[in-house]
Amino acid sequence: MRIEVKDLTKRFDHTIVLDRINLEIRQKEFLGLLGPSGSGKTTLLRIIARLEFADSGVVEVDGRDVGTLGFEERKFGFVFQQYALFNHMTIFENVAFGLKVRPRGARPDKRAIAARVQELLELVQLGGFEDRFPAQLSGGQRQRVALARTLTIDPQVLLLDEPFGALDAKVRVELRRSLRIIHDATGLTTIFVTHDQEEALDLADRVAIMNHGVIEQIGTPIEVYESPKTPFIFDFLGHTNSFDCVIRHGKARLGDKELAVEPGIPDGPGVAFVRPHDIVLSPPNDPEPTQDATLPDTAIMRFVSARGQRAAVDPLPESQPPQRRHALGPRRGAAAQQHRAVLLGPMQRDRAGVITGVSLVLVGAVMLLVDDDQAELGQRQEQRRARADHDGH
Repeated sequence: MRIEVKDLTKRFDHTIVLDRINLEIRQKEFLGLLGPSGSGKTTLLRIIARLEFADSGVVEVDGRDVGTLGFEERKFGFVFQQYALFNHMTIFENVAFGLKVRPRGARPDKRAIAARVQELLELVQLGGFEDRFPAQLSGGQRQRVALARTLTIDPQVLLLDEPFGALDAKVRVELRRSLRIIHDATGLTTIFVTHDQEEALDLADRVAIMNHGVIEQIGTPIEVYESPKTPFIFDFLGHTNSFDCVIRHGKARLGDKELAVEPGIPDGPGVAFVRPHDIVLSPPNDPEPTQDATLPDTAIMRFVSARGQRAAVDPLPESQPPQRRHALGPRRGAAAQQHRAVLLGPMQRDRAGVITGVSLVLVGAVMLLVDDDQAELGQRQEQRRARADHDGH
């Protein structure tokens, strides 16, 4: 089924929750609705499912207004975060429920129901659990039962509202892999709501990123990560460093280099966004020439070892020399409050003692100050995804 949302608007009292949303979900597509809490993604999903009603706009399924279709015609299946299982029924009875309550003329016989239930339990990797009760299962297993029960009625559209939100990290990873396999095996059109960036980028064919009731960008996971259209998306997806810069004649001055910016950005002060994995450390007196943009500040470098070697770097103004050999523990004082941290890691030293870094893992963590050797920050120009944004943009 193909779903199209046209000029959808929803208000709660005087608050606009959805502001003229336009969205197309292609047939057999896995679409992720991603955004922070309060962005409107769950409201949009519930309106598509006819559990909420829009103030204006329309949702169409294969060109027909969903409001004119009965439940059987819509063929939607909805999976909630809270499972919504019947605790007094066995797993078999929970999964079979949607078939048993059908009108007599449309109800399969007992043998067909048993075969369908067994097929779905095998699909969600719960074969042999049919005689247990929900209280005897783990949270991940109960969510699998809820998914199997939804699939029993043969929906053509599967709607999931943060179904893994109450589960621990390891179970979430296992279930999202299973969900993708089920989607591919059944050929459903799937809409998945989440605030977890990793889930959305890992599962979805396309991701629609919502913020304050609007869709800021929609595209494949690679498109939205590699080519974010707004500062919000750049900051929301992954980890980001921001540097003040000046835009002049289509170029942004960053450190000792000028970088081309997108056409149409006016001259003036701006902010350049740089991914942590596009930043490397170099010794302060490195004799080797570089084409990278080098920031003028020296830096205090700190390490934390809880998850392997990670590093945080605090740029310091040239007028303020770094202090030597602080005691272990979080850094205190005005300097720590005045300068944003550039986070790098994992880190390693080569035989010459030079420190290099790759992908960022930790953000906002309290780092332990172990060493404060000076270093300059360099940016790998050939890998960089820098983006300049005018202050008034």
